[in-house]
Amino acid sequence: MNAPAEASELLQAARARRAERDHEEARELARRAVAALEAAGDRGALCQSLLERGQAHEALADYSSAERDFRRALALARDLGPSPEEDRLRVGAHNALGNLRRILGAYEEAEEQLRQGVAIAENALGPDDLQVADGLNALAITFKYSGRFDEAESLYRRALSITAHALGAEHPDVASLYHNLGGLAHARGDHAAGEPLARRSVEIRTRALGPDHPDVAADQAALAAILDGLGRRDEAEALLRACLAVFERVFGADHYEVAVTLNNLAAIAQRRGAVGDADALYQRTVGIKEKLLGPEHPDVAVTLNNLGALRAAEGRYEEAETCFRRSLRVFEGVLPADHPTIETCRDNHAHVLRELGRHQEADEPGRARNALGAPSAGL
Repeated sequence: MNAPAEASELLQAARARRAERDHEEARELARRAVAALEAAGDRGALCQSLLERGQAHEALADYSSAERDFRRALALARDLGPSPEEDRLRVGAHNALGNLRRILGAYEEAEEQLRQGVAIAENALGPDDLQVADGLNALAITFKYSGRFDEAESLYRRALSITAHALGAEHPDVASLYHNLGGLAHARGDHAAGEPLARRSVEIRTRALGPDHPDVAADQAALAAILDGLGRRDEAEALLRACLAVFERVFGADHYEVAVTLNNLAAIAQRRGAVGDADALYQRTVGIKEKLLGPEHPDVAVTLNNLGALRAAEGRYEEAETCFRRSLRVFEGVLPADHPTIETCRDNHAHVLRELGRHQEADEPGRARNALGAPSAGL
């Protein structure tokens, strides 16, 4: 088998493994695809393989390696000829790099990269191409994270219009955009506006995939967060437990979606004052995430931060300090020093240090504020 054919098979296998969240195997398959193509001279295929390997690096929180692959892919894509296939690679490279920079809190560069991707897609592929919608959606997510909610909504709605026109109003990709619009309303604190949007995503995806599909459960989990925000905690918890049953049946007890749902159930239990239940759920979440992602992954640190906040609220400051210290060490290893997640964790750590009488440590640079963060589902 020649190198391009071998690389194509490896790339397809890597994508399948990534879809199943087997990121280690996806990275290895993509690495082999890159190696097969390095001397073959097929820059387009090499670009695709670098993007795939970068996505696996990103999922494993190896952000520096992901950025190297994305930047190299973008450099290759810029030198490709003018054709729709090559234009799509250029857009994909800009989007991949932009999304990574957003994860790292570099919102200005994320916006720059994503806007370039949208401009290329609009000019080369047409304003109603689905890759335009993908870029608009990614840009909207960036604006949501940076608090530019009105701009985010406008972009989401434009992406929704393009996607519904191209694929039909009942397509699962349309459901995804309603999901994101509901999440935006949740981020704004406008839970009443978010509920019908989240319900629309559930309805569309249920009709498309059936009520027991895990993607439907993911939409229901987002709806549960909105119901919790509306004070309908019993409904939210019941919905999350139904989601958990789907995820455990489809994926098994140690899957990432199970961990995310357990984290969200823990947050509800914490707000109810069911401290023992919340503590156990957070600990189970940490255990699953450590098994799947390794102990130094930022998703593990998110739940450790939540567990620390719970224990601090109980006055268990020594245990809380251990959680915050470990969480902060992980975040500082993968995120920029001024990332808002790091700032929140530093605040939490400083709070418990003061409670323990360790004022000199608490007042070190970067620990100036004094407020515990709310339970969080992710970066």
